[in-house]
Amino acid sequence: MNKTIASLTELWQRIPKAALFVAAILIQCALLVLMVADRMQILREGSEVTLQTQPVDPRDLLRGDYVVLRYDISQLPAGALAGKPAAERNPDVFVKLAPNANGLYEAVSVHAAPVTVTVPEILIRGRVSHSCGSTGRTFCDKLTIKYGLESYFVPEGEGRKLEQARNQQKLRVVAAVLPSGRAAIKRLLLDGEPVYEEPWY
Repeated sequence: MNKTIASLTELWQRIPKAALFVAAILIQCALLVLMVADRMQILREGSEVTLQTQPVDPRDLLRGDYVVLRYDISQLPAGALAGKPAAERNPDVFVKLAPNANGLYEAVSVHAAPVTVTVPEILIRGRVSHSCGSTGRTFCDKLTIKYGLESYFVPEGEGRKLEQARNQQKLRVVAAVLPSGRAAIKRLLLDGEPVYEEPWY
């Protein structure tokens, strides 16, 4: 065993530092490409859902050049999950959405695992931001859920206008959602008109 470790150490020391540096850069580039490709897949193949934004506490100021977003589906009754054990402290959940008469998607139910949906229903995956119980592994009666759609980068100087529209409930978000439940923001709507479209890359 010691000989094997010694051999590996010797082999590692023989690799030129420049080669290790290049390998590290290539690995980082590959990870970046995978992240971009993953987002492209969601935006290209995901089903579109339009979500109503909600006002955000004014103390949560614009941070940098992105707008903080909160939705009607950000806080939901746990329904059948209330009081049941969760697999972890901040468990993933799957929220069944369906469009209302205005075409906005609203929550129908919350589930601990994927469930079957029928068109035009959509299943979106989110993460509960905190759990209840002495161990922190019990579903609360009301769930605060994050979907990875809670911020959007905007051109410099544009954020304040969008924050005002959000707080007046004039801002809506069109998200792309894959069958797996993963979602990404596709565009922003101001008074029903597109104002920002997310590129695929």
